Amino acid sequence: MKNPLFHASKVMPMLKAHEAFLDTYLLKVATTQEEKERVYRLRYDVYCQEIGYRPESFCQKSLELDAHDRHSIHCYLEHRSSGLAAGCLRLVLPDPAASDSDRLLPLQEYGGRSLNHPRLRPSLLPKNEICEISRFAIARAFRNKAINNETLQPECQHLFSDEDRKTFPWIIISLFLATYSLVGLTGRRHVFAMMESRLPRLLAMSGFNFQKVGEPIEMHGQRSAHYIDHAQAEKEIHENLIPFYLGIKDELAGQVSGLASVTPLRVEKA
Repeated sequence: MKNPLFHASKVMPMLKAHEAFLDTYLLKVATTQEEKERVYRLRYDVYCQEIGYRPESFCQKSLELDAHDRHSIHCYLEHRSSGLAAGCLRLVLPDPAASDSDRLLPLQEYGGRSLNHPRLRPSLLPKNEICEISRFAIARAFRNKAINNETLQPECQHLFSDEDRKTFPWIIISLFLATYSLVGLTGRRHVFAMMESRLPRLLAMSGFNFQKVGEPIEMHGQRSAHYIDHAQAEKEIHENLIPFYLGIKDELAGQVSGLASVTPLRVEKA
């Protein structure tokens, strides 16, 4: 199985690729309502219109959001020259306003019984050290093909140069590096995610060694809970990615410094 990251490295030397990517895109932590709605709108385009993850009728104002967005940190990738949102992610923290018994991560709500690891379960770990990464989305215009062989046509392709297109394979890796940066910058350690089986194998090629900690459940395809220890993840990142990771972490550090690590962003209802 080919790793898209190292396929990209054949196009340009690794370090030059990192520099080119950070010159082409800007990573932003969404703090204003306008910025959050950019994230929700991108999620709507991908999760509702393209994948069918949630019915369009469920989403108001063409925005995809849920109750966990109120206690999540949202990050998005902006293409500098066009101003388009290229990708996004969220880091879900336990709701500080809920009682201890109700401070659940999303995967505990919809996959609680599938979480069968004897030690690595959110319910067995300190609430102030756990988090969940989810809602990764890449805008259709920044992918070479649509999801599930959809016929959705990308817009704004004329805005991208050949050099811009060479950076597209790096977007998914940059989002994961941004996630690890946010986990560390907010003082978290235990990271959970629901993933289809193919994604952990691809991430492992780049040094992101997620461990399966739950049985598969049906979530628009078979998905299982996975876990990674942030401290261990930082040690195992592929050495060629370390400059890229540090560059992303530096870009986000100033934006996160104004946020208390245990006081997540509040998200108003659309």
